[in-house]
Amino acid sequence: MPADGHGVRIAPGPGVPGGLVIPEGELAERYSHASGPGGQGVNTADSRVQLSFDVGASAVLDDAQRDRVLRRLRTRLAGTVLTVDAAEFRSQRRNRVAARERLAELLRDALAPPPPPRRATRPTRGSIDRRLRTKRQRSEVKRQRARPGEL
Repeated sequence: MPADGHGVRIAPGPGVPGGLVIPEGELAERYSHASGPGGQGVNTADSRVQLSFDVGASAVLDDAQRDRVLRRLRTRLAGTVLTVDAAEFRSQRRNRVAARERLAELLRDALAPPPPPRRATRPTRGSIDRRLRTKRQRSEVKRQRARPGEL
């Protein structure tokens, strides 16, 4: 995901069979000083990147995808805007790439359909027999430990 003006590319996967590209025009980037210790450039370099994407106003997502993303990421959204921070690198360029990768990963996970519901199954006859056999064996071991007059 290069930060070269092509937007954010989401690889094909569940929920997005053909992949997806979020154009640069739908993304907003802000830069600020990264926190923590630094070197000579700590007071001059705005290396921290905040990448924002308005899910509600996006023309790339269809209604079903938009609803799924809004529902799945509701705790991370401010209104309908998803914001991702990246400040782990000293270079602004590397932080831009990291923020775009993080945004793509979040959206790919949010767009995936939910797993099918678990269907309850009954235990097999063999597993029931094994469980009862081990219970009898354990009971016998404990009964043999008892003093002869206690039973």
